[in-house]
Amino acid sequence: MRELDRIPTTLHSCAIVGAGRLGTALAAALRTTGLEIDGPLGRGASPAGAGAVLLCVPDGEIAAAAAAVPPGMPVGHCSGATGLDALAGHEAFGLHPLMTVPATGAPVFTGAGAAIAGSTPRALAVARELAERLGLRATTVADEDRAAYHAAASIAANFLVTLEGAAERLAGTAGVDRSLLAPLVRAAVDNWARLGARDALTGPIARGDDATVARQRAAVHERTPDLLPMFDAMADATRALA
Repeated sequence: MRELDRIPTTLHSCAIVGAGRLGTALAAALRTTGLEIDGPLGRGASPAGAGAVLLCVPDGEIAAAAAAVPPGMPVGHCSGATGLDALAGHEAFGLHPLMTVPATGAPVFTGAGAAIAGSTPRALAVARELAERLGLRATTVADEDRAAYHAAASIAANFLVTLEGAAERLAGTAGVDRSLLAPLVRAAVDNWARLGARDALTGPIARGDDATVARQRAAVHERTPDLLPMFDAMADATRALA
């Protein structure tokens, strides 16, 4: 562990700018830890006197929101792909919870991952303390690695949902509801988390059953032809993995 990671801090207050899903959820969750929270405040707010300021605004609005904050306090953002340079002029930190925040219902942050960063030891300590208060499993991700980290998160979550949407459509042509696919998906994800991709892989491609794959491809071509390029690309990638 680097010396940078061991420097403690004790926050008494934090201002949150951005009243969307994430800002609202973080404000509520952090209040339950005893931290004094100002907000969530609207974009363009100019909070003063807080121990830190956390910007929960769209990536394209980070620089403008940071410019409205008076100097002297650590200022952070919650973007996964954006570096600390967007917070120019401030002691900067990043805190990106590696989870989805639904439109309804309070998310549970405990146990989820988080990418943190800091331009100074104090700023990094602020990010780490906020993560610990939320129960997040924090790991430091450098600015030059953030785009790759965020792309991995998109593949793991967003692209997975897109694939399941394709499976749902094709299953629907056979009168099969997506609820019957859900246990299969959960088992596959659990096996991947436990074993890694190569050892978790099952199915006809992993078995070398080319005849079955050919029948599958014909069905996709007949019933959902727009999905054929995706099917072919994923089949090729699966063969490479296998």
